[in-house]
Parts: sequence; structure tokens; C-alpha cells
Amino acid sequence: MAIIITDECINCGACEPECPNTAIYEGADDWRYKDGTNLKGKVILPDGTEVDSDEAQTPISDEIYYIVPGKCTECKGFHDEPQCAAVCPVDCCIPDDNHVETEETLLNRQAFLHNE
Repeated sequence: MAIIITDECINCGACEPECPNTAIYEGADDWRYKDGTNLKGKVILPDGTEVDSDEAQTPISDEIYYIVPGKCTECKGFHDEPQCAAVCPVDCCIPDDNHVETEETLLNRQAFLHNE
């Protein structure tokens, strides 16, 4: 399951540097698959979609920090718990019920993003 940042976010930015996948972005900032990963050029995502990892993607939120579900691994393969939730002062980094995934899926994503 990916993590989501709720609208209770105070935009403090504490979560962003903690993400080992660079899946967290400030509101209105474009994101890229290559950010914080080993992905380069055109890649086939685990769901079969072909993307250019260098291409800017549309922000998920224009107002608050957000987490890209396709890059979130809940810190599996790096830490025992999601680091964004661990450092959030207002507890607004919570499991995303719209992106429920198994530990195996999350670990496979971690390996894919970092070419392991």
C-alpha cells in the first residue's frame, strides 16, 4: 500500500528528504521517474506502461506535498517503517486505501526503481 499525504499537511517539508525513492514532492512541482532512482531514458514500468523517465510529470497536488504512488515503496527494502510518517509532525502521512499493495509488490518496485 502506498502512503498518501492528507490535506492536513502544513507544508513543513520534513517528509521530502526522508524518502529513499524521491517519491515526495512539494505541491505544484513536476515530478520525474528518474528522480532519486536509477531509471534512465525510456523504461517499461511494472504495469507494462512505457514512459520516459526524464519527462516531467504533472503534479498530483498544487497545494500540499504529495507522494507519487508508483514510486512509493513504504520504505520497504530501506527501513522498517515509512520514514515520511515517522517524521511528520501532524501525522498526515497515512496508508492510501486506493493503492493497496502487497509487501512483495513493494519490494519488487524498490528493486525496479533502483535496478537491483
